[in-house]
Amino acid sequence: MNPSLKSFNTFGIQVYAKHIAVIESAQELLAAWTDATSNGQPAILLGEGSNILFLKDFDGTVIVNRIKGIQITEQDDSWLLHVGAGENWHQLVEKTLLQGIAGLENLALIPGCVGSSPIQNIGAYGIEIKQVCQYVDCIDLNSGQAVRLDNEQCQFGYRDSIFKHADYKHYAIVAVGLKLAKKWQPVLTYGSLTQLDPENVTAQQIFDSVCEMRTSKLPDPKVTGNAGSFFKNPVITAKEAQELLIHYPHAPHYPQIDGQVKLAAGWLIDQCQLKGHQVGGAAVHQQQALVLINEDNASSADIVALAHYVRQQVGNKFNVWLEPEVRFIGSTQEVSGLETIA
Repeated sequence: MNPSLKSFNTFGIQVYAKHIAVIESAQELLAAWTDATSNGQPAILLGEGSNILFLKDFDGTVIVNRIKGIQITEQDDSWLLHVGAGENWHQLVEKTLLQGIAGLENLALIPGCVGSSPIQNIGAYGIEIKQVCQYVDCIDLNSGQAVRLDNEQCQFGYRDSIFKHADYKHYAIVAVGLKLAKKWQPVLTYGSLTQLDPENVTAQQIFDSVCEMRTSKLPDPKVTGNAGSFFKNPVITAKEAQELLIHYPHAPHYPQIDGQVKLAAGWLIDQCQLKGHQVGGAAVHQQQALVLINEDNASSADIVALAHYVRQQVGNKFNVWLEPEVRFIGSTQEVSGLETIA
């Protein structure tokens, strides 16, 4: 009997792998990868499975990264953190705050492992990992060599990095280096954070506010299977935004440094009255339209069909075409999410 991946993906999809290897060191990771590939088997790396949709049973080895360890070095103007890729992200945010180190509070309650954070360039409430990431330590699985990529080499973009590109898929992240300035500047640009007093606010208050916002509208994957935000917030040109705002003047929109404009995907979906819409066992979450949930023993096909429907409805109404943020895994490798739901 092949082992189940249900507990290794937060959607709670019942799929199977030929083999699951839970590793706790870079050496174990490389050994598991080499063992699989030398036997002609496909292999993929997994953190906590919080941003993954398995489309089928995986016809090879799933390597689950549980490399732990947090080292903190104090400098005159900053704190340097060297964090194992298998550490839980939210627990890292909590630990830094408990030690009086601010800078990660806006990223509270983002699910997943530290090692996954640079792949997606995770972000929330005005902060992205690229603003605090100093380096990413990897193993080149082709050569077995240790490689350190600095911030610039990671080529961070909106929910994007070099690790998503084909030439770097063979890089396995084993640790992440973060630099948090002692001269702390609160970021209060989104949601209820805008109501906090910038002169007197503490990092703990921001943390508490972010946790409250997220728990009030996002389902707990331990209760209801989901992968957080299913779609990226779309970024359009200023001209496209201008035309959209003529028809929808109250549409949330966020001008970007490069002149483009980011829209709120959840708002677009909500305007199509899709909250609660169900396909098979999959549904659009009632409180946050950006989240697709495993309502009732959904199959991956149910979730794909629902994502396709949502994308079509938003595209037809706004001429804005949503792209998935979640990564799609086929029977032997990661596949294009956009092509899958188009």
